[in-house]
Amino acid sequence: MIRFGIIGNHGHEALGDLLRALPPIGERLQVAFAFERDVQQRCGGTLLTQPSEIDALITLGGDGTLLRGARWLRGAQVPVIGVNIGRLGFLTSCGRDTLEASLARFIRGDYLSDRRMALEATVGDGNGRTAWYGLNDVVVHKAGKARVMRMRIEVDGEEIATLGADGLVIATPTGSTAYSLSAGGPIVAPDHQSLLLTPISAHTLAIRPILLSPSSHIVVRVDDEDPDCLVTIDGQVGGCLDASHAVHVSRASKGVILVRFPESTFFSRMRRKLRWGIGSSTDDDPNPEC
Repeated sequence: MIRFGIIGNHGHEALGDLLRALPPIGERLQVAFAFERDVQQRCGGTLLTQPSEIDALITLGGDGTLLRGARWLRGAQVPVIGVNIGRLGFLTSCGRDTLEASLARFIRGDYLSDRRMALEATVGDGNGRTAWYGLNDVVVHKAGKARVMRMRIEVDGEEIATLGADGLVIATPTGSTAYSLSAGGPIVAPDHQSLLLTPISAHTLAIRPILLSPSSHIVVRVDDEDPDCLVTIDGQVGGCLDASHAVHVSRASKGVILVRFPESTFFSRMRRKLRWGIGSSTDDDPNPEC
């Protein structure tokens, strides 16, 4: 019997309807579900505790829920089926109305494994290190004050820039369509292995985004004693920085497997979700959830 793990967006009103739909879906498809703790306390059932217990992970929410699920797996090679009940759902596999049909296709093997590289980030001073795993990006930035921060950036041991900016995005190709895109970075096809450095509102005309080898090791040091300097992973977790900290970012040893169905390609999603290459007179997305 195939075992699915469930991670959900607890704040979304549609989550309750989906959770009530899962038991009959499980009976019809002859599959089992296990739920993260907060969801399990809401609906009952089996508690999900570790990736080795499941054959695939289902995220019920949007891209943020999928990113959280990917971090929970932390490199475990378990396929992720994102079910969009949010707004954009650029990374998700299907919509809420096609959940059962999509799970049936997954069981039949009618899907593609879209392998995405991930990031490992560590922040250390003389007293130890904190480590994170992320699918989209690592961002060094300010909180609370709208003023330039000073950073020194090293790549493979060479200092490449001393930068004054609102921050810096270090992104995977998957993350190139997230914060990096908003900061003026290029879109990178997800099968292109690389690391992307995108300054946020750099205080100079001489700094532009740069694409690096996937094997690059990036170090960012903040030349600022301001307590509002932060590092954020996937826009969701992180910590504070000061001048004693160095942020180390490199490619994770194991990435993330996203489930994709053959008819949904990266560029079709670009056109439908981000309106890439489409004029304003084009009709709205006829199927916005998947």
